[in-house]
Amino acid sequence: MRSRAVGRWAGAAIGVVLIAGLAAPVRGENDPLVKVSNPPAAPAVAASPAISLEAVTERLNAQEQEIETLREALREQQALTASLEAKLNPGAPLTTSVAPAAPISAGTAKAAANPDGPPQDALAQKVAQLESDLRSDRSNFEERLKKFGPFSFSGDLRLRAEPTFGGPVDQSQDRFRERVRLRFNVDARLNDQINGGFALASGDLNDPISTNQTLNQFDTRKPIAIDKMWATYNPSWFRPLTLTGGKFAYSWFNTELVWDKDLNPEGASEALAFKTETPLLRRVAVVGFQLPFAENKHTLATNKSFYNTMVYGEQLQSAWQFGSRVRFSAYASYYDWKYADSVPFALLVPNSASPDDGLLALKGAGEVNSIATVTATNAITGAKTITSAQFASKFGIVDTLAQLDITTPSERWPIGFVGDFSDNTEACANRASIPAAAVFTVPCDPRARHGYWLEANVGRTVKKGDWQLSYSHIVIQREAVVGTFNYSEIFPSSDVEIHRPEIMYQLFDNVTLQLNGLFGRPLADAGTKGVVQPLWERLQFDMTYKF
Repeated sequence: MRSRAVGRWAGAAIGVVLIAGLAAPVRGENDPLVKVSNPPAAPAVAASPAISLEAVTERLNAQEQEIETLREALREQQALTASLEAKLNPGAPLTTSVAPAAPISAGTAKAAANPDGPPQDALAQKVAQLESDLRSDRSNFEERLKKFGPFSFSGDLRLRAEPTFGGPVDQSQDRFRERVRLRFNVDARLNDQINGGFALASGDLNDPISTNQTLNQFDTRKPIAIDKMWATYNPSWFRPLTLTGGKFAYSWFNTELVWDKDLNPEGASEALAFKTETPLLRRVAVVGFQLPFAENKHTLATNKSFYNTMVYGEQLQSAWQFGSRVRFSAYASYYDWKYADSVPFALLVPNSASPDDGLLALKGAGEVNSIATVTATNAITGAKTITSAQFASKFGIVDTLAQLDITTPSERWPIGFVGDFSDNTEACANRASIPAAAVFTVPCDPRARHGYWLEANVGRTVKKGDWQLSYSHIVIQREAVVGTFNYSEIFPSSDVEIHRPEIMYQLFDNVTLQLNGLFGRPLADAGTKGVVQPLWERLQFDMTYKF
């Protein structure tokens, strides 16, 4: 046991050293929550005079040369001033400060140092002004590089060291991974009514809830694929309406209790949002969405038509303002899954609903929903094959959320709270349609249908030197959600209780260091007197660079 404990903390120490080493050469925000509304429109690009990049670069170089020349002149005058100070005050220690020591005045020393040239204060002011102009020009130059016509560009790169310990007694979760994530976004505002864009991201092509790529595959190339491609229409004749289609960022508010933040849903969304003029209620909105998840095919001899696994959903949103420092938001959602049984079947067997036209099974990890499978045995070889797989539950999920944001006297230390409670109103409702020959992975308990997510955070990660501290308590009963699409970092995906502390530090304006901890056990073990499974532990040491 002692050697295993030493191994755990050695792995954690390696993670810290790895991230520190990766962060060192950089010169430069799970947000754990998915706090998005409609996919953001790219800002309008102001017209600018046509000028080549070579001309801008030449101007920046010239400014740098001028600054260096003035710095050299300033250094020479400082040295001469120090020499004069030494002659006028033989007993005083030699100093290189611009301001000489008594009895000679600073103005006299400066004038004596260079009676025909500009005073040192003027030189220093000119150097400071030129440096300020250079920084401004560089910033403007970088912003122009990020835009091209109606398009704007952004992205991020994350490096992660991730040791995992404990969990199942067979040690199947013990591992150390180095992981990377790369995302690149292109947004376009075509006019004041239509905008859209696309995004590329790393990750396993058949894992919809993670953009991480593990670096343990014999140095092979890592896939980059389309993560989003969407368009939004906000008509000028009715501004409250927004229509979105394609593969887009969430158009509704959520936590990762039900939907992982790396999942970008596909289909269509409609929103009606109205600002109000009341002192308390500031905004009311209704969002609807229709999300096709898989195309299935009937197998009867007389019916081989196609049908879709779908999620139909809606969310009512409201935003409130209590005084100048307190904002409160409330949300009520309903997610109605239709033909969800294609999900467990695609997890086990490539079929017409699986990714890549049935060539590969849907990738998942740690799903523990009650699933019934039917197998067939070959009369000659004795080999068994899975002929069907079904959830024991249907999924009609009521999801209620609330968010409280408090602005403190220090702008760097805002306080936030988020609460999310889900209830699957159709837990175990699928059992009547399951064949008698089916075998259940675990019995289905209709009472195991709830989940909640409680989160508190203080601080922010906006500017260099910012800190943010966060803690989340997550409880998900076995049939509360579809375990294939919720928070990808926990194990298992449901029937689990998780504690998640986080610490974030803004190393530079565009570089964030982060330490996450995930600690938990299955609910079946947490409620017993003798713990069956050791505590599952995962540490994540992150460095994220945004551009």
